Amino acid sequence: MQGLDRLSLIAIGLVAVAPLGGAQAQSAQGTTFFVTSTGSGKGADLGGLDGADRHCQTLAEAAGIRGKMWRAYLSTQATGGATATNAKDRIGRGPWQNAKGVVIAKDVADLHGAGNNLTKQTALTEKGEPVKGRGDQPNEHDMLTGSQPDGTAFAGSQDMTCGNWTKSGTEGAAMLGHHDRTGLDESPPAKSWNSSHASRGGCSQDALKGTGGAGLFYCFAAN
Repeated sequence: MQGLDRLSLIAIGLVAVAPLGGAQAQSAQGTTFFVTSTGSGKGADLGGLDGADRHCQTLAEAAGIRGKMWRAYLSTQATGGATATNAKDRIGRGPWQNAKGVVIAKDVADLHGAGNNLTKQTALTEKGEPVKGRGDQPNEHDMLTGSQPDGTAFAGSQDMTCGNWTKSGTEGAAMLGHHDRTGLDESPPAKSWNSSHASRGGCSQDALKGTGGAGLFYCFAAN
């Protein structure tokens, strides 16, 4: 009887655990927005937009998020005959939700409006983990975007995309956003999730760390 009781308890335990695993998988599957848990390791050199998209895809699939087409929220500038790309035009229609099922924005207009729900508490990684912000050690709230507040690319010759995400040296700069909506003051740029300030000292990993970053960026499911 004792042996039978032990087997019964084990069986009950397995049944109890199984739904939990299924719920976790289902939750991951519903993720349509995340902050990359890691960068490229080469500063703002992401291998261009294609490389950035692949990074999003790789991280998502490793976290169990399948069957989605991921796009990095990054703009590029018109250089060398290439046309500019607006970050807002790359990410689909929405709505988007994080790994906990919390809706970030219902559509592109909502995402770029005052009422979006992108904060330190909701801008989670593909693993459902928070990203360090201002006041944490180290501060990693600077997100690569290369974008203006409305999600469009910068015009003109000033580099705001680190050579369209191919530079990792002392030249160039990248426009950064604050995922925690917190900066040095209460100004709109300081609180902007996608267009707060440019990197200083170039596009290297060290340069990005110098202003409070780690080469992280936003990923959105475009389908």
